[in-house]
Amino acid sequence: MSLNDFQGNEIPAFLGQLNDLTYLNLSFSSFGGEIPPQLGNLSKLQVLDLYADSYGMEIENPSWLSGLSSLKHLNLGFVTIHSSDAKWLHAVNMIPSLLELYCHGCELQDMAVTLPFVNFSSLSVLDLSQNLFNSSFPEWLSTLTSLTRLDLSTNSFSGSIAVDFGKFESLEDLHLSLNNFSGPVPVTLGNLCYLRKLGLASGRFSGDISGLLNSFTGCQTVSLEMLNLNSNDLVGELPDSIGLFKNLKHLDLAYNSLWGSIPASIGNLSALEVLYLHSNKMNGSIPESFGRLSELRDLNLIANSWQGVITEAHLMKLTRLESLMLSSSSLVFKVDPQWIPPFRLDYLQLEDCTVGPPFSTWLQVQNRLTQVKLQNVGISDTIPKEWFSELSAEILVMDLSENQIRGELPEELVSPKLEMLDLSSNRFEGFLPRWSTNATQFYIHENSLSGPIPRDIGTLMPRLRNLHLSDNTLNGTIPLSICKMADLQVLSLRNNYLSGELPDCWRDLSTSSLWVVDVSNNSLSGEIPSSMGLLRSLGMLLLSENNLVGEIPSSLQNCSALTSIDLGENQLSGEIPSWLAENLSATFVLRLRSNQFHGQIPEALCNLPLLHFLDLSHNNLSGGIPKCLDNLTAIVYGNSSELYYQETKVVTKGRAYDYNRNLALLNVIDFSENNLSGPIPEEMTKLLSLRVLNLSSNHISGAIPEKIGDLKVLETLDLSHNQLSGEIPATLSSLTFLTHLIVSYNNFSGKIPAGRQLQTFDASSYQGNPFLCGFPSRVKCPTESITTTAPPTTGTEPEDEEDEIFELGTGLYVSIVLGFGFGFLGLCVTLLRKEFRKKDIEW
Repeated sequence: MSLNDFQGNEIPAFLGQLNDLTYLNLSFSSFGGEIPPQLGNLSKLQVLDLYADSYGMEIENPSWLSGLSSLKHLNLGFVTIHSSDAKWLHAVNMIPSLLELYCHGCELQDMAVTLPFVNFSSLSVLDLSQNLFNSSFPEWLSTLTSLTRLDLSTNSFSGSIAVDFGKFESLEDLHLSLNNFSGPVPVTLGNLCYLRKLGLASGRFSGDISGLLNSFTGCQTVSLEMLNLNSNDLVGELPDSIGLFKNLKHLDLAYNSLWGSIPASIGNLSALEVLYLHSNKMNGSIPESFGRLSELRDLNLIANSWQGVITEAHLMKLTRLESLMLSSSSLVFKVDPQWIPPFRLDYLQLEDCTVGPPFSTWLQVQNRLTQVKLQNVGISDTIPKEWFSELSAEILVMDLSENQIRGELPEELVSPKLEMLDLSSNRFEGFLPRWSTNATQFYIHENSLSGPIPRDIGTLMPRLRNLHLSDNTLNGTIPLSICKMADLQVLSLRNNYLSGELPDCWRDLSTSSLWVVDVSNNSLSGEIPSSMGLLRSLGMLLLSENNLVGEIPSSLQNCSALTSIDLGENQLSGEIPSWLAENLSATFVLRLRSNQFHGQIPEALCNLPLLHFLDLSHNNLSGGIPKCLDNLTAIVYGNSSELYYQETKVVTKGRAYDYNRNLALLNVIDFSENNLSGPIPEEMTKLLSLRVLNLSSNHISGAIPEKIGDLKVLETLDLSHNQLSGEIPATLSSLTFLTHLIVSYNNFSGKIPAGRQLQTFDASSYQGNPFLCGFPSRVKCPTESITTTAPPTTGTEPEDEEDEIFELGTGLYVSIVLGFGFGFLGLCVTLLRKEFRKKDIEW
């Protein structure tokens, strides 16, 4: 009655009345519910197969199984057995005639490690895989010496295995994978000369691999066809004895800690079809005898540190090879550029090794590829357009990234099966092709592609999730069809020459999962469309370095998932809206630098607990610095709830840098080049994780807070071009991470505090403060002599000649003042400061 569809109905109980029945097969018949215990009356039954498929079957009390006294074959696969105190085991142990027992996937969890007696000692097949056992290795198994197949895989058995497997002379299949067994692999397995399959993967086995492999040397013929030790803690080198396994077809030693070379004896494995050695610590060479593995189909050697070269000899007889995966920065392919291999691959993955510079013939003839990854392999050649065209119909994955591949792509391609394309970080030229595909990931950034983005790109690639076209020379407008990509999550078009206005079609993506919109560093104009406020999933809005005008649209307050807002280097105007903080509390980065914003800094910005990066510099902001900045708890404690990567421009250590690392670890406040006034709030000294503070070129007055020394991780402090006064706090000298300090052009007085840190900066860091004296400035204090030793440098570039003359003039002028009075000094310093600020130096 197998292979039928009883639509989940229960097995009829009357079957238990067929007393003379010897064979009952109800497998794959879509029965459901409880298996009737009346089946236990079938004392003459020899075969019972109840393998469950689409509908769940269950045994409430397995005791009735003991009544099947003549049973030889019992299959309860995926039947849920409700049992406690190992009732299921005691029941089947009462069947002395039982030869084959299949209880895989039965949700069993009660295992007896010992039994008072073993009645089913004639068992030849025992399959208890895919259950919930968590005991040690059952001791009673050692009495089942007639076993030919034992499968305990996919459980939670633990501990070492102290069984003498030499007793199991008939054992052919042993599967213990996906458990928690530990300790060395039992060397007594080497006595099983008839063993064909050995699965010990995904455990905690340890010890030297040679111990197991050498244990088989006593066999006249090693019958092993499959050996799987994947994902354990094995170490050591592969011994020469590997060459004894001449019947081996599948060898998986991946995800261990093996080292050394592959022994030349590997060439003796004439039956080998699959070899996995990836993700080890192999640091030797691959022998030429590899080329004798004529049956090899699947080879994976990636994530190792191979040395040496690969030549035609390694590959020339691999006529059946379908998949080749290899990586190592010290591995070089020295293959004749015109050599034609005997294989045509389906899967090719070469990473971080030297395959180029030419795109050799052995690669060009691979026209059956469904997946190809040639990442960072040193190819600097032109790839024929025909190669792309030949692969386009069947290709699933294509990754040629991080090379120097030149030339143009075909104008049109149709790849209905393509899922991922990555041609990034190359030198492709010409137009972006009209690529019709169902791909979800499309990366062609960092090339030299030009021309417009195809107007119908949204129709050509309707399933796209990630579109990366940044760092090219694309021009024209952003096509409206972008909004037809209903699954779009990342749109990255930065660093191109795109112009026109931002498309106002974002309403079409209001239900999408669009997370990133990055169009920074282009030539876009017009206002930010209000429809962008409908992107409820938007997390990163990066529009910097364009020509955008107008105010920040209030609709963006609906984008409550925003973590990064970068609108810097535009022509935006108006006041900074307070709703940026009131509605967007998840913001990590707020960068409004170099616009035309006016008004005061909203105190509401203090209510951004996750903010790490605040840049409002180069605007027309006025008023005081908010005293509530100590509410920015992410900068107080340095906590970051997520890794956050973004490319942006950071002004630190006196220069602007492109920064594409984790901004959440940077912790920056930059209010420079505004019209801010008033004192530096004492509360800012509570921002204990602050690394960069730039308040330069404002009208800030008063003294530097004495507790500035509490900012122990501060690296950059720029207070130049303000109206600060008083003495420089001695606590600054305790900031051991401080590598860039500028307090020039203020009204500081007194002696520069002693201490190793403040003495390391160039004199230019202190210039323009005529009442300031002491090393490293060039003005001596009373009762102090000027040193003639050049001040130590901090790696900063020297000032230009004009600045050097100005510094000298300042020193000379102060010396004159000391003799002629302070009235004349005030007038001259004012004139000098006005003259210097005309230079408009940006720190």
